[in-house]
Amino acid sequence: MAQCLRHSGRRICSGLWLGRQGVPRRRYSTRTADGPRGDIDISTFPPSRIRNFSIIAHIDHGKSTLADRLLEQTGVISKTGKNKQVLDKLKVERERGITVKAQSASMFYEHHGEKYLMNLIDTPGHVDFSYEVSRSLAACQGTILLVDAAQGIQAQTVANFYLAFGEGLAVIPMLNKVDLPTAEPARAAEQIESAFEMDARGVLHMSAKTGLG
Repeated sequence: MAQCLRHSGRRICSGLWLGRQGVPRRRYSTRTADGPRGDIDISTFPPSRIRNFSIIAHIDHGKSTLADRLLEQTGVISKTGKNKQVLDKLKVERERGITVKAQSASMFYEHHGEKYLMNLIDTPGHVDFSYEVSRSLAACQGTILLVDAAQGIQAQTVANFYLAFGEGLAVIPMLNKVDLPTAEPARAAEQIESAFEMDARGVLHMSAKTGLG
């Protein structure tokens, strides 16, 4: 049976489907009110074109908002301007704006003529749910380390980095909320360089809320 996420009138589905000869096939599809669109057979993707990655950060640094933008950019959900916390399903998550349980979504991205299956895991940022983070990282090859450009590195930022480092993951540092008047991206980038020995020049600057960067 397929597992579906319903959002803004659409169903985002992934599950086990049977082919013409009764052979199980892993399929992914998006559905609108007009019916199915864009079915893709996941079994056709070799391991070399499958990537599992996560977003890790301190609480309220913009993980869920970044996940919304990634889902929009890859065409999983439409760019309506109303998408907010698409992967946060629990009532407490939506009411308080925090991620409690790690959620995943599959996306497709084309690079140099090759189509890749990208499996995103949006993890919690609160220290009480660090087990969810460590469990998710064990299934990933890389992670986005998200830092609020206004707040800089916080306690859970450090803890999450070392969880990823311990798993041997590729870490991509990103500064979020650079559009805020209180943002200090240069200072935050220097913090990343000092704390994690990453080149500050390689830190990506963006705003998950506006789509900048």
